[in-house]
Amino acid sequence: MKAMTKVLSNSDTKNKRLEFPARSLPAFPIPDGQNSMQFVAFDRLHKPWKFKVSIRNEGRYRKPWLNGEWAGYVRQKGLRKGDKVILTTRDQENGNKIYHIRAKRKHFGFWYFIDQQ
Repeated sequence: MKAMTKVLSNSDTKNKRLEFPARSLPAFPIPDGQNSMQFVAFDRLHKPWKFKVSIRNEGRYRKPWLNGEWAGYVRQKGLRKGDKVILTTRDQENGNKIYHIRAKRKHFGFWYFIDQQ
């Protein structure tokens, strides 16, 4: 299941966090009474990346963001403004979720995976 897809902004690649649409929050089961959860997502090379999804405690909108090893992921994959990040999740039989993260870049009108490293 696709948890979140985002075309990266300049701030997503320069800051240490990725802001994403609140409609993607159901893919991240933040415990009641808390404003964050940690998870591991595997890239195309099966490397684990530790991320944390957080939401605002106050205000009208929940405004979710992802941080943790986000800055390292951006740096290692060479991500830049206009690239696309896709987070998917799959439920295991034991009820846990497995997350995968992929990065794509558009070239001559076609998206291709760029996270080969």
